[in-house]
Amino acid sequence: MRSDANTAGPMTDPVPGPRSEPTGEGVSRETLPPMDDTPIGRAAQLAVEALGRAGEGLPRPEQTRVIVVANQKGGVGKTTTTVNLAASLALHGGRVLVVDLDPQGNASTALGIDHHAEVPSIYDVLVEGRPLAEVVQPVPDVEGLFCAPATIDLAGAEIELVSLVARESRLQRAIESYEQPLDYILIDCPPSLGLLTVNALVAGAEVLIPIQCEYYALEGLGQLLRNVDLVRGHLNPKLHVSTILLTMYDGRTRLAAQVAEEVRSHFGKEVLRTSIPRSVRISEAPSYGQTVLTYDPGSSGALSYLEAAREMALRGVGRGAEYDGQHAHMARQDNEYDQHSMSEGIK
Repeated sequence: MRSDANTAGPMTDPVPGPRSEPTGEGVSRETLPPMDDTPIGRAAQLAVEALGRAGEGLPRPEQTRVIVVANQKGGVGKTTTTVNLAASLALHGGRVLVVDLDPQGNASTALGIDHHAEVPSIYDVLVEGRPLAEVVQPVPDVEGLFCAPATIDLAGAEIELVSLVARESRLQRAIESYEQPLDYILIDCPPSLGLLTVNALVAGAEVLIPIQCEYYALEGLGQLLRNVDLVRGHLNPKLHVSTILLTMYDGRTRLAAQVAEEVRSHFGKEVLRTSIPRSVRISEAPSYGQTVLTYDPGSSGALSYLEAAREMALRGVGRGAEYDGQHAHMARQDNEYDQHSMSEGIK
């Protein structure tokens, strides 16, 4: 894997190409489209307007940032966060690779990538030792965005990896040997803490944890933090939790505000200021093989992900050392994250 360090400069919005608007009965829009009626063109235009930074791009990282999107709980928005942050970063001119490590292949679906059984996939990379470059596909909707898809074969990889040499670091070696320049690699993990997730944690330097603004938001996070701590201690000393993103935020409910306050009190500055609202558009987009950025760029969900991506890009990667002691402390506080703690903190 090569970095773009020698040519680092501000990300710029790509020049949109002609593309027809997806159609379908019952598909509504929250806003009227701007004059540029191509999805990518509208997304790029709205990104500049929403961020208030016309003509100014985001800084490109000095080296490739490998970000693991993990939470062993299902339904918290891992895949949605992965694909929409990746699309947002690519729309700002970055080169971004999404590694779909979930056997369900939902990230591949959302990006419009074929992932039936015969397609070369991340399974071939992990189990068969195939070069990552041979399975990566460009995402048709967004320039600069690529995907290493998952197929159903990945469901058996947990068992097959057990007997393989260096089973925890096979993804890391594949990424290190990938020679195309990239700004970001986002790894979408399955909702478990098995060997696939461990491979992601060994390969990455940063962990992004989506937390939904619902009652059991923090339950079980202590186990994830302990696993991150174990991987950092034995396999990957660079690993740290860099970002917490609040998802499914419903501003109409008192519960959402209380959960957000609880999360911020536990994690402090790791929590992005931007939270992702509940949005029908975010839920609809994958059924059309798109991210919300191309499906409805003017929706609240699309603009929230654009702003979250901007925050994440501006934070940079030079903060790893300050997490070492702090993260170990959080991992010892599992009893604070259980149901009892939440029931006491949210009434």
